[in-house]
Amino acid sequence: MTTVSAALDVSCLPDYAHDWALVDVETSGLIARRDRILSIAVLTFGPDGAPTGDFTTLVNPGCDPGPVHIHGLTPERLQGAPTFAQVAGQIGALLQDRVLVAHNAQFDYDFLAHEFARAGLHLPVAQRLCTLALNRRVEPPTADLGLASLAAHYGVAQTRAHDALDDTRVLAGIFRASLAEAVRLDLPLPLVSCPPRQDPRFAPKLPKTPCAYRNPGRLKPGNPLVQGMKIAVTGETEVARAELVARSVASGLNVMTSVSRHTGVLVTNDANAPSAKARRAVAEGVTVLDEHAFLTLLADVRPGTPHEKHAPQAPVAAQPPAAVPRQAEPRQAEPRPAAKPFGRRRVLVLGGTHEEAAASRARVVEMGGAAAINLSASVTDIVLLPGGEGDRRMVRITSLGLPVHDPAWLGTPAPEPVDSPLGAGASTEVLPRGGVLDLPALPTAGRWHVGASWARRTDCEIDVVAFVLDEDEQVSCDEDFVFYGAPESPDGSVRLLCDGPTEQTVTIDLASLPPAAHRIAIAAAIDGTATFGDVGALQISLAPGSDAQATAQAALDGTTSERTLLLAEIYRRGAQWRFRAVGQGYDHGLKALVRGYGIEVA
Repeated sequence: MTTVSAALDVSCLPDYAHDWALVDVETSGLIARRDRILSIAVLTFGPDGAPTGDFTTLVNPGCDPGPVHIHGLTPERLQGAPTFAQVAGQIGALLQDRVLVAHNAQFDYDFLAHEFARAGLHLPVAQRLCTLALNRRVEPPTADLGLASLAAHYGVAQTRAHDALDDTRVLAGIFRASLAEAVRLDLPLPLVSCPPRQDPRFAPKLPKTPCAYRNPGRLKPGNPLVQGMKIAVTGETEVARAELVARSVASGLNVMTSVSRHTGVLVTNDANAPSAKARRAVAEGVTVLDEHAFLTLLADVRPGTPHEKHAPQAPVAAQPPAAVPRQAEPRQAEPRPAAKPFGRRRVLVLGGTHEEAAASRARVVEMGGAAAINLSASVTDIVLLPGGEGDRRMVRITSLGLPVHDPAWLGTPAPEPVDSPLGAGASTEVLPRGGVLDLPALPTAGRWHVGASWARRTDCEIDVVAFVLDEDEQVSCDEDFVFYGAPESPDGSVRLLCDGPTEQTVTIDLASLPPAAHRIAIAAAIDGTATFGDVGALQISLAPGSDAQATAQAALDGTTSERTLLLAEIYRRGAQWRFRAVGQGYDHGLKALVRGYGIEVA
């Protein structure tokens, strides 16, 4: 257990010296655009670690307080409390010119942004820092990254869980200790500029009713419409557009807002219209009908093929058990060897060419260990390839006394003592590229978190995206593409979170996915001229919660000229959901990848 001091003075360290505002909110639910803040606590600190202010209050939300059994805030306790609008000025003054710090900071930030917007005010936060993301970089030896586990590890007393003021005081202790570890390891702080790309103004639209039928393909001349066909409309129509769409949906057609090679028919009264939809239809050979012809066919739409129905996995009350690893399909699973010389090692490879470093990391995984991509508290060994001695991290590695090995060590390593202590992630399954595992059932309302992280670069930006795909490997609607401009699917089942400049996460609620969803593909794309060969290895992780121990992880590298990279996928195999670490790269940009999944990009 690490015991944290009362204050940490980083005022002389420019990379770590900030004024901080530590925040915790209790809410009536989990959806910021719908639910409300019930209580809030703010503690402020200077770069020298000295406290500079505090504020706490209950908030009357004007609605049902939600899960009272969790936060204990009954309507009676909230009666007479101020509304958020009445205290927004005091809160804003404490947040002004400070970095907002919270455990799962995007959650707190999103709720504050929505509450300030309802009050007609601007949230005065330019940067935020998530202590979850910070500790994912530090990697302390804890069972998970929840407040309770981190408090126990760092020696911070916790008296009243889910009390905003006590949680903020606990957060202050955890943050001081985590910041000290970041300084010790020379880790850059995962600061996120605000408003983030998951800005409230990008709140998802009202859910579109999912089409219940598979896409039968294009309409052929002389044939009837079939339920499930993808329909697009462009230009002026005699029947009101909303009515035309409603009638099409009621008939079982899938109305899209763009045209792709999977569109069944484009409806337009001007076949030579200069619209993007019309041009795309001509380029793809999509059948074009005028409104009268379409309405005639709409009167007799033939039955389609319903999407396959799958019985949901039964929820469990406890944490999910360890998943069962499999090799990439269609190959049959091969049992892992009983002996794992690297079973409790986390190895950081420095130097070498891109190919040499990738081969060394692959060898670490073959030996049963984990390949690290950044220096953290869980790294046990360093492998130094030619040129690695010039890496800026070597100074810190030397001061930490970590063992440094030459490449030959990967050939005949000494087995680790069986009584060595378990480090962070010791129970995490390390997957090779292409590795597959079955997903256990999660508790009710559980979400899988697929995270991607990489080493920091200053000359490129990486965007993580997700696609919700049907049996034909196509999106059922444009909104099934989740990206920085639309960070949540309409039904909220898939969401993109920004945890830092080198870390993004896609969360997936399998129980809420539409019936058409058979696969969720998660990819990354580079904005600019850089390639993934320049970036190096990316790490992906799979966890059953935002602060839970990772169920699986994989290091993906070996890329060279690729600009987009398919990272991972969660998919159905019969009634079973599976996770695969993919690592398939493409030289083309994100636009081509998006089009391949049936979305037209303007």
